[in-house]
Amino acid sequence: QVQLVESGGGLVQAGGSLRLSCVASGSFSRINTMAWYRQFPGKQRERVASITSAGSTNYADSLKGRFTISRDNAKNTVYLQMNSLKPEDTAVYYCHAELVTSYTGSWWGQGTQVTVSS
Repeated sequence: QVQLVESGGGLVQAGGSLRLSCVASGSFSRINTMAWYRQFPGKQRERVASITSAGSTNYADSLKGRFTISRDNAKNTVYLQMNSLKPEDTAVYYCHAELVTSYTGSWWGQGTQVTVSS
């Protein structure tokens, strides 16, 4: 049973910072790309940032410079450091990972709420 568990969400004032974490657990042989997505009410999920197993990163253009994705392969963990947060960053943030078990599949975390007050 593979699980992705996020943590670190919460309420923060505009201009503040939060660091999200996502740990992958269970039976798998390798984690390929890991990513963070976010979803606004009534909208589709959108990709925030992704990082390959080698550490190559990719960001949504609008978030470059404020958000930083990183990972610790030894801990099967991906992080999202969010700085200079704005009220429009308020959303549910989801972790995503491509994992290799008996096949290569796609897993999602349960989501963590980030609320930025003005």
